[in-house]
Amino acid sequence: MDLLEYQVKEWFGEIGIPVLPSQRIDHPTDLKRLKIRYPIVLKSQVHAGEREKVGGVRMVETTIDAIAAAQNIFNLSIWGELPEVLLAESKYDAQQEFYLAVVLDTAICRPVLLGSTEANIDLELADQKMQYVVVEQDFSPFYARRLALKMGLQGTLIQSVSTVLEKMYQLFVQKDLDLVEINPLGVNLAGEVMALNGKVRVNERSIGRHPEIAAMAEKTVNRREYRSTTNGRAGELKSLDKQGKIGILGNGTGSVMATYDLVVSSGGKPGISLNLRHAAITDPSPTTFYERLIKGLNTLAVDNNTQVILINLLGSVPQPEEAAQAIAQFILNNKSETQPLLAKSNGSKSRSQNLPPHLVIRLAGSELDAAKDVLTALQTHEDGLILVEDLDAAVAAAVRLTKSPAYKKVS
Repeated sequence: MDLLEYQVKEWFGEIGIPVLPSQRIDHPTDLKRLKIRYPIVLKSQVHAGEREKVGGVRMVETTIDAIAAAQNIFNLSIWGELPEVLLAESKYDAQQEFYLAVVLDTAICRPVLLGSTEANIDLELADQKMQYVVVEQDFSPFYARRLALKMGLQGTLIQSVSTVLEKMYQLFVQKDLDLVEINPLGVNLAGEVMALNGKVRVNERSIGRHPEIAAMAEKTVNRREYRSTTNGRAGELKSLDKQGKIGILGNGTGSVMATYDLVVSSGGKPGISLNLRHAAITDPSPTTFYERLIKGLNTLAVDNNTQVILINLLGSVPQPEEAAQAIAQFILNNKSETQPLLAKSNGSKSRSQNLPPHLVIRLAGSELDAAKDVLTALQTHEDGLILVEDLDAAVAAAVRLTKSPAYKKVS
């Protein structure tokens, strides 16, 4: 079970890890009674990552701006999750940012201290830039100091970072955790350190030993059950009703953001945008790319505003043929659901109302040739599938489809 950031900060503060003055915001009007000084940073409290890139983190300098920003963030769904609370936090000018973590290595059954002088490291470069120390015996400050030295820290930073690591390890043991992470640990001009963001993952088998954590877990389960029984997936996406007509699926943050920007610059309106490279944090178990693609397609299809699904797959995709099969299965499922409705209709209006989103697929990379072979056979007007290799052409096709009256999907 992962905690939300404001819960993590509460634990950090209790154990002595430096955190900024902050305040939980349950409603935008709470900002009228803010106890911390502007400028502040408003943060959506969801489990999903990459909040900054989709507008879930905003800096504001006045109460009016803060209330307006809070209203937007409360209605911003990130990976299908709406925030129930926001965190208002003081602004911090960090001159350096580090990464620190204490994690349970299940392979060797020992805790490991991790550290890097770079925050938000690309996973592909983590092995090169991350330092680690295995806690082989009873913990002592020696382990924390050793990691600080391996990170190349000097002067007072050695002691201040070591102290934070000691507190992190203390929290790790007290709460029976699988992970304690600070990313980033900010360092200001005076050399003072501050936990600017944090992540805590509770060992679910130990929840019964901690009544306060059990109560938190119960609230989380109840919240998920409420969403699934009252709204389902469509309900989770309710906040996205006013978003754009072109849903985007990509296999990397860069490809998704590039596609999003191109749609905007081409005069289109991007809607829900999902990165299929990693599983959503809310997924209860590990997922395959095939499963994430199916889930992504279905997620976009249930949004009434989505008229076109633009898929941009670049480079290496695990089992590309299976990915193509997932798309083919999605087309087949939508055809079977639409046909009975079409059979009852006599006019183009009914056909438009029930038409599933069109697919525009951009595949680039020799490893995707197998997928192209499968999808080329499906390229018919009836199936509404356009397959291209050029991203500009794919974006142009998607924008053109949304502006064609014949393909409008009426909610």
